[in-house]
Amino acid sequence: MPDYVPTNAASSGVKLDKKTLKAIARRSDRPGLIYLAQWVLGLILTGALVWAALGTLWIWPAMFVHGVLLTVPAYSFSHETAHGTAFKARWLNEAVLWITSLIYIEEPLHRRYTHTNHHTFTWHVGKDSQMPFDTPMALGGWLAEITGFALLRFHTTALLQLALGRYTDTIKMVTPDGEYSKMTRNARIFLVIYAAIAGLVIAGFSWPLWFLVLPRLLGAPVMLLFTLIQHVELQENSPSILESTRSFKTSWLGRFLYMNMNNHVEHHLYPQVPFYALPALQRAVAEQVPEPDPGFFRTNWEVLTVAARRSLGLSTRAPTIRQAPHMISDGGSFERVARRTM
Repeated sequence: MPDYVPTNAASSGVKLDKKTLKAIARRSDRPGLIYLAQWVLGLILTGALVWAALGTLWIWPAMFVHGVLLTVPAYSFSHETAHGTAFKARWLNEAVLWITSLIYIEEPLHRRYTHTNHHTFTWHVGKDSQMPFDTPMALGGWLAEITGFALLRFHTTALLQLALGRYTDTIKMVTPDGEYSKMTRNARIFLVIYAAIAGLVIAGFSWPLWFLVLPRLLGAPVMLLFTLIQHVELQENSPSILESTRSFKTSWLGRFLYMNMNNHVEHHLYPQVPFYALPALQRAVAEQVPEPDPGFFRTNWEVLTVAARRSLGLSTRAPTIRQAPHMISDGGSFERVARRTM
């Protein structure tokens, strides 16, 4: 393995003067509170769709729409609050981190510390604790990732281990001293809440199924389509975020659901910049970073096509998205570079 260099703007050769960065990275409660209000209002409206569709076949598309709005922002908000950048007030960050991590199904401190490690060792084999799929990705890996069951299994296992006070080598690697008991406490509270939800369903109360459980499962693939393209087909073990990370274009709806994290190169260069300032950061460093890959749908389609062709032993050259040179082949068998760490 090459010598480790912390992955950030400095390691990537990207420069931004301190005055500009300080202005862009300024914290505020207002944008986060506005986003939170919009999200809650949206959930009320999509929840009303589910309510209106009860007893009809329209319940499934209604739950899908509600699930996308529930699941993608829950992931995005838990990510942003894990960084501590969604709000200026720390208590707001921690409260929203806790609630959104409950929806995302990951103990909040585990969320924070594994993600901190991911930023420090971005896409470094054996060091990055958030590599969610085997690399290079084949069709089986794509299916395991997009269905959400692989991630759910990982989160469930991690939650049970924490609740039992069993700390894996990865947890020991990323967690500061003194935090273990807090993680165990949180994991046990999470499990009690999940058990209570299951108890309500068993007791005959069906509303948790229609408004929470099934929408969470139905919305997961869309969430994972967003997260999959952050690093797939890019370079491992590189000090440069420009080689390991992808930004991509998306619509206003995608930017809202994903809290501007489509600017993912920029986020990894300067993770202290809040979600609402990422468009400004993108403009500030535009001449120093690669062009964003094409739209959300086209980028995901090309990733799927490459994964399928790799499984069939065909050429893996994508038409437009960025790929590391060793991800491109004319066909035949391929060697596994890394196994998933989550």
